[in-house]
Formats: sequence, C-alpha cells, structure tokens
Amino acid sequence: MTASSVLPLFNLAPQLEPHEEELLQRLRETLQSRQFILGDAVIHFEEDFARWLQVDHAVAVNSGTDALTIALVALGIGPGDEVILPALTFVATAESIIHAGARAVFADIDAATFTIDPEAIAEQINERTRAILAVHLYGQGADMQHLHDLATRHNLILIEDVAQACGARTQGKLLGSWGHASAFSFFPTKNLGALGDAGMLVTHDEEVARRARELRNHGQTSRGQHRMVGYNSRMDSFQGAVLRQRLPLLTEWNNQRAAIAEQYARRLAGVPGVTRPATAPGNTHVYQLYTIRVPVDRREHIQATLNQAGIETGIYYPTPICRLAPYQHLQRPLPATEAATREVLSLPMWPGLSESDVDRVCSTLKLAVESANSS
Repeated sequence: MTASSVLPLFNLAPQLEPHEEELLQRLRETLQSRQFILGDAVIHFEEDFARWLQVDHAVAVNSGTDALTIALVALGIGPGDEVILPALTFVATAESIIHAGARAVFADIDAATFTIDPEAIAEQINERTRAILAVHLYGQGADMQHLHDLATRHNLILIEDVAQACGARTQGKLLGSWGHASAFSFFPTKNLGALGDAGMLVTHDEEVARRARELRNHGQTSRGQHRMVGYNSRMDSFQGAVLRQRLPLLTEWNNQRAAIAEQYARRLAGVPGVTRPATAPGNTHVYQLYTIRVPVDRREHIQATLNQAGIETGIYYPTPICRLAPYQHLQRPLPATEAATREVLSLPMWPGLSESDVDRVCSTLKLAVESANSS
C-alpha cells in the first residue's frame, strides 16, 4: 500500500493549499512587524473573534488547555471547590480543574449526543459545587439551555469547553457565548485550526477578562508589576495572523463538514449495528469528528479491517478520564460513558473530503461489518 492510497483521519492540505500565498503574506507581514508575542496580529484576531462570537471579551492564549485553566482561576475557582464535568472528553478538561486547585466531579453523558447529561449533573450538586464545565463533543453542543437554567437555579458558574465545536450553535446561539467564560482550542485539526498550538478564552465579564489577561502574562499588570502568580500563556503573533486569515473561512469549512456528514449518513443508513451521529433538536453540528457507534464485540475487527484497507480511524476516547491513573480516586459509576468508550469509532472527516472517498469508507465499513457478523 502506497502513502497516497492511505485515507487519513485528518487531512489539512485542502484547507492550506488554496490559501497558501495569503497565509505566507500574513506571516511575512508579522515577521516585518518584529512583534512576535501578543503583537498587533493577536490583538486584531481577539477583536475579530469577539465580534464574530458576539461576546464582549476575547483573550488569546497559547492553548485550549490554558484557556480552560485560566478561565477557572479568573473566575475564582480553586481549593475546596468542586467542578462537575463529563468523563468522555480529552484529559485536558480535567487537568485544568486540578491545576486550578479544585476537585473534578464526573457526571454521566447523554447516550445519543455524547455530551453531559443535565440530570446526572443535578445528582452531583452539593454545597461544595462551584461550577459546571460543559464539553461540546465531536462538533455538537451540550444541552445549554437546560445547563444554563440548572446553573442559575443553583447559583453555579457555567463554563464551556468549545474545543471541538467552533461555529456550532444551540437554540440559535453560537457555542461559547452561553457561559460565564468559555475556552476554545485552535489545535491544527480543529474546525478553526492554527499552524501550532493556540487557544482563546472568551467572556462577557470585564473583570474576568482583566484577570485572564494578567494571568496569561505571569500575573503582570504593567512592566515589572505582578498582581498574582500567573502563567506563560501568550499567543504568538504568527498564530494570531494565521487565525485571523482563517476565521472568515470557518463557516464554509463547517458547511462542507455538514455536507460530508450527510453523505456518510445516507450511505450508512440501514447498515446493521452502525449507529450514526444524532443531532439534538435545536442544535447545529459542525462535525469536528464523524463518530459512529458499533457493537463492542465488533469494533476491534471493524477498525482493523478499515486500517488494512488504508483507512485511518480513531477512538475518542478509549477510557473514561476517571479511570486514568491520575484520576482513579475520583471514579464513580458512569454507565453511558463506559458504553460509549467501548463503541465509538471516528471516520475520516475534513473539509474537502471527496464523495468518492466517502464511498470508499462506507463500502469498506459495510464489508467489515458483514465479515464481523459472520465470524
């Protein structure tokens, strides 16, 4: 099998090649500016992103992980506090809580959307609970209206992890504009990706934004003056320039993802044992990942068959966070989460994925299911 015949899970080339000259020009301009950390390119991107998201403040940082951590600290969450989150997410979501000095409390997910279940959250709320950290997974939002109402009723802080759903909406509102603060990741494979690590914290609260700007720069208020212990979490100007160039392209890229998802859905309809992604009423899905469910006793065979045919797949995520070594003391029964980790399988997805490639994936998947069922 040649490298050209391998169909990757992610492919950045279709998003880079048509805009390469414009990107290079932005990078040349940044090089000539001699402003490489938090320069004008970053400031302009913060302004553009806040305007696009319709929030009051956007604070550029060096990763989505730091965006979460700084959001928690800027909101005053720390030792003695509990933050409720799902266990089906990238480990950074839990890491941010631990780094802020708080305790992570895991709640189960909704089996259809893979996002945190508001009823499961309600069961975990106690006098130590300070915040709900809602993770929007695979490109779809959590039940934000229900979570907003729950947080308001219990006087809790609501934080959004929008790493996998930039541009998605629920009830007509862009994800990231619901919470007291929200965090975005611009890792290269995300819907809006940089050419390296980068992230953004957004909020409507001026005081939270002020604290976040200080925290990202070692707690500095002015040169030589530091109000608090902070972080080295400044976005570099090259990433700011790249992201500013790419932001206007996000809607078209997300539309392409949705069209590809529709092609997958049509071709996988009726395939025994394959459950296609469901979009909750009121949600738009931007398919950062196209994640299906397959029977637990068939997944390994199906994935191996696809791999042998040169089709890359992924499992997001194979283990609930609360079963990973640093978090095992926080384990609790999470049946829907456990089931998902044993059944999810992500197929190739990126803007520009061709119809023939979707056909190839689906045809091979059908054969894999048939052979798994007959073995």
